[in-house]
This record gives sequence, structure tokens and C-alpha cells, in this order.
Amino acid sequence: MSSRRDHDSQQQNSVQKSWSPQPAGTSWIQKQIQSFREENSTVGLVEQLLKEHSGSRLFDWVDHLILKSIDGIGEAGFLATGEGWFEHPDALLPAVRHGAENRMSIRVDSVSDLAVANSHRFGIKISGQPLDLRRIATFEGSSDWTFGAIERHGCTAATRLPQLTVDQKIMLTLVRERFRHRARQFSNEQEAYRAVRELVEQAIADVGRDVACALFFEGERAYWMSRNRAGRIQYMRQCALGLGWGNHDHHTYRSSRHCFSDLISLLELLGFQCRERFYAGAEAGWGAQVLEQPVAGVVIFADVDMAPEEIANDFSHQPLLPRQQLGTIGLWCALHGEAMFQAGMHHLECQYDFDGARAQLEELGVKCMKPFTDFPFLRQCFTEGERWPIRPDRIERALRNQLITEAQAQKFLQEGAVGSHLEVLERNDGYRGFNQTGINDIIRKTDPRFLSPTG
Repeated sequence: MSSRRDHDSQQQNSVQKSWSPQPAGTSWIQKQIQSFREENSTVGLVEQLLKEHSGSRLFDWVDHLILKSIDGIGEAGFLATGEGWFEHPDALLPAVRHGAENRMSIRVDSVSDLAVANSHRFGIKISGQPLDLRRIATFEGSSDWTFGAIERHGCTAATRLPQLTVDQKIMLTLVRERFRHRARQFSNEQEAYRAVRELVEQAIADVGRDVACALFFEGERAYWMSRNRAGRIQYMRQCALGLGWGNHDHHTYRSSRHCFSDLISLLELLGFQCRERFYAGAEAGWGAQVLEQPVAGVVIFADVDMAPEEIANDFSHQPLLPRQQLGTIGLWCALHGEAMFQAGMHHLECQYDFDGARAQLEELGVKCMKPFTDFPFLRQCFTEGERWPIRPDRIERALRNQLITEAQAQKFLQEGAVGSHLEVLERNDGYRGFNQTGINDIIRKTDPRFLSPTG
């Protein structure tokens, strides 16, 4: 059902990319958005709603632009990708197509939800049928500078899509349900990964890899929200505008060392490519692999305990040897389970106006931790952690294996331990990377061995 890019040959190799801010490309996009503001009054109204009711910026929601004039696009760093489309290879910026109209589209989870949520504010016309992989919404009353939204599942704005049959749409619904209700409790991790691989392989056979990937992470976000109050509150705010999680930046999974290669293998099955490796330093005791699924538009930050000498190896594909001591990531998995199964994601990170989102969440009783990144091009912080109770058998196993002390066991049994966060992020100048210096301190501050009952 979905297009498949030929990137299999890259999947076994991590490319250590060093990202940098791209102000020229960002400035060019901002100039185009300003033209839409000036020519279409609805743009400014929607922008104000985003700011006041979700703490987010219009720029972060823009999926793509179609423009009659693309003067200067090459000098701004964009490269042609075919059929009139241009993308910036080094920046997180909207795709651009040279076309016969001027159109700007924001990305939302559902154009139907967008229309319902804003029916008292705007007239919105929807193109396409329910359960199409891509649907378009247009704010009525637009001028020659059209403003609207796109809903897409496992495809890009440029993907050529077939018309789905009724049976294919029924299959989409079945796959979505299977992922949302997949089993997460197993007797061991080997059985768990075997079961989820079988589920994913069947989904790929039924709907295609890219669509399967998009549907899989719909379910992952839903499960994470069931265990994270901050996520539910912010999602409610965004759904009040009909947006959903269209502003998601990346999904973070924690893994025990013995499961890490299985996690990466599963993600590659879903079409992810290994991007840069992440290492917070010798004192940190952990590292990560960043992965990206370019068609579904999902980025993964996969965390694991790691020794300094292991960063030079292909740690994402070669099994990691057991270690007697647990770092922050390993302890989290020992207490809560694997993020791919029982625990769910450690956090979802979305793009916002950093100061605005934090202030609004604070008014709703959601406190944020001290920012761990505060650069002009990247700002990040966690909401205070969601504390989960710990199953006694997990505490007993960790104690029996001398992975925690008796005092720690009693503390976890009585107080539980922090399980997940929502992460508030602001990107500027098209910066695609992550902070490899300040993050170690915040990860340590989420280690339950060093936290008070109030977090």
C-alpha cells in the first residue's frame, strides 16, 4: 500500500553525522511563511491558536510548501529530489514543491478531527475519503495563497498512492487494532521479541512496511499516554484544536543490553535507518543509537547502558556482553521492563515554543524539570517524571542478582520509581541533532537511586 525507498543497503551502517544549524535554509522557509501570513488572514488566526492553546509555533507544524516561485532555493541549501520537489539534506525543514499554486500545509493526525474541532471558527473542506493514506484539508476563504493541512500515514506529501479498495481499508483498521492491543507481558524477552516480529511481519505483508510503521507508532504513543499524565494533558490541549501529535520530534526507547540488538533489528524491519550514534561521555555509562524512518517520518532515540570502549564497535548490531552493574538505563529496564513491551516509551519529545509551553503546562499543574539544553538552536527539558509502582518480583530478582542493595529494594517497593516523561523541545535554524553534553546530568537526575519520593 505504501512506497518503499531503496535504503536497505544502508540499514546495517550507522552514519556518524555531525549536524549543525542551517540558518540560510530556515530564513528562506520563514520568508515563504511570512508571505502566507500577509496574503491569507487565516494563517495568523491559526498561528495565534497554536500559541495560546498548545504552546507551539506554526513553523513546527508546517509539513510542506507548494510555491509558484522558488527563487533562491538552491542557495538556501535545498536539493532537488524529483518531480519538482526539494528537500534540505542537513536541516529539519519542510519539503518544497515548485508548482502552479501557492499552498502551505500543516501536518495533523486527522483532517476530520481538525474540521470538527474548528467548525465554529473556520470552514474547512476535506479532500479524499476516510481511511485514505493521505488526505488534505483546506481552510475555506483562502486567497491565491492557500492554507490547509495534511494527514498522512506511511507516506510523504510526494508519494504516488494507489486508490485503496474497501477490503484494503478494512485491513488497515485491523492492523491498527492489532498494534494498539498487542501483548506486552511475556515470560521472557526472547519470546516477546519473537511475538512482536511475527506481528510486524504480518502487518508488512498486509499493508506494506511504511504504513505498518506509521500504524505501529500510533499504538506506541497511545500506550505511552496511558501511563503518562503530562502526555495526556498536552494531548488533550492539542486535540482541542484537532491537531493530534503532528508535532512529534522523536520517540525514546530504553533497552537492556541483552535486548538491544533485537530492538534495533525490529526497528530496521519497520524501515528505520541508523543515523548518528550518541555517547554522553565516559562518566555517563550509557549511549544511544538514533534511527529515522524517512517515509513514515518517525525518529527513534534508543538508549542502552554502555562502556566507553564499546562506542567504537557496531553496538547496535553486535550483541552486548552482560555487565554486573546496572547503569541508569539498565536499572530502569530491570524495574519497569523493556520499553518495547511492558514499560512503553520512556518519553515522547515534541516541538514547541519552549517558554510558552512550559508556562502553560505549569498553569495546568504539570511541572517541568530544569532545562538540560539551552542553546539558541536547541532547547530541551523533561516534565517531572511519572512515578510508577514496581512489581515485587522485579525488585526481588534485582536484589537476588545483587544489582541493587537491600536499602534500594525497600525504597523502590515503598515509593516506586520514575517511569516516563513528556519532553518539551524547541528547534531553531533547522537543527536536526541532539545535545551530547548536557544530557548526561538530566539522565542521572532521573535515576531512581538518587531521587526523593517527590522526584
